Amino acid sequence: MFRSFFLAGFEGSTGYNRHGHWFDQVVATGHDRTVDDDYRQLARLDIHAARETIRWPLVDLGRGRYDFSTVEPFVEASRRHHVEVVWDLFHYGYPKGLDLWSEDFPRRFADYCYAVGRYIAQRTEGICAFTPVNEPSFMSYAAGEKGLFAPHATGRGWDLKVALSRAAIEGINALWAACPGARMVNVDPLCRVAVPPGRPELEDQVRDFNDRLVFQGWDMLCGRLLPELGGSRRHLGIVGINYYWTNQWEFGGIPKADGVIPPLADEDPRRWPLSALVRSVWKRYGGEVMITETSHIGDSRGRWLREVAQEAEELLQDGVPLRGVCLYPILGMPEWHDPDIWTPMGLWDPVCHRDPDGERLICEPMLAALQSVRHVDELHRRIVSRSRMGRNTPRSERVSGAVSAG
Repeated sequence: MFRSFFLAGFEGSTGYNRHGHWFDQVVATGHDRTVDDDYRQLARLDIHAARETIRWPLVDLGRGRYDFSTVEPFVEASRRHHVEVVWDLFHYGYPKGLDLWSEDFPRRFADYCYAVGRYIAQRTEGICAFTPVNEPSFMSYAAGEKGLFAPHATGRGWDLKVALSRAAIEGINALWAACPGARMVNVDPLCRVAVPPGRPELEDQVRDFNDRLVFQGWDMLCGRLLPELGGSRRHLGIVGINYYWTNQWEFGGIPKADGVIPPLADEDPRRWPLSALVRSVWKRYGGEVMITETSHIGDSRGRWLREVAQEAEELLQDGVPLRGVCLYPILGMPEWHDPDIWTPMGLWDPVCHRDPDGERLICEPMLAALQSVRHVDELHRRIVSRSRMGRNTPRSERVSGAVSAG
């Protein structure tokens, strides 16, 4: 699908955090000022695709008026350095005064998506790819259940998940109207919980979480759940899987001081390998899949990248149509709720956190890991090439395990 199997993801969250303070991670990481150099560095590393955010609160001025001045530098840099982009349209932040529980929400989002679709289509050669709503399941939890983001609701996670899914479906229809042939990459976290030792009475709840709850967002988009929303398998598009080292934990675990439940240890036999998790998604929905976010922290970054690449290689060799792995975030970033705390998760970190667009340091272990897994890029190209050749030959002569276009 893209010119490189490995993508770079630029953190683009906006919104109001749990303290009610506005945050904009594009500004906080300096990417708004360094985008041209950032893309130049990606091209030098043979990374030719990225996930990027169009910040809805900055673009939508209300009453059908749109200002794309904050988007133009990113579009121009992507064209200049031949970096293909998956454009994320709703990354937690939304225009001030918009009520996400109202009937106006999906209509306004669809209008915005149509405007974005036209803008991007007129300036893009080749693939136009979009993520309409980023992580609707996580946003439903954070903003509708726990009050961590605007609209700071509690106990309304299900209602928000339905509202976000309805808006996403209408937004997708608008994107297709504005940009025929656009590809959708619908991303959500893939999480898994384990039964605590000695607690067999929790097995049903654990099974319900792993087999039903974690898939609700994707199920709505594909029409399997609440078909009256208008979803279909085509709306679901490419299933984007966000997966970090924290995505598996013990059901009912005790949160730490920061509210995070400790993840299962690497050696815990209850922990599923990433390849098994991705395969479970593919078997559920078919079609193409991507790992749209993955990273580790600090000294674990290089080891994690090698492990993810190994799992990706296994999936490709087994015929799973995995279309890419996005290293997200590619730049270190401040915490949403405490900007004085910097999280070293990217390939680059600023020398001074208070000068994010200044000099940067590269994470040498992660760079070495990236250079050591280039063979996965070549493997993916060979498999896709064989698949395309196979479409022009009798089925009996096709290469075993060729990847379906989905």
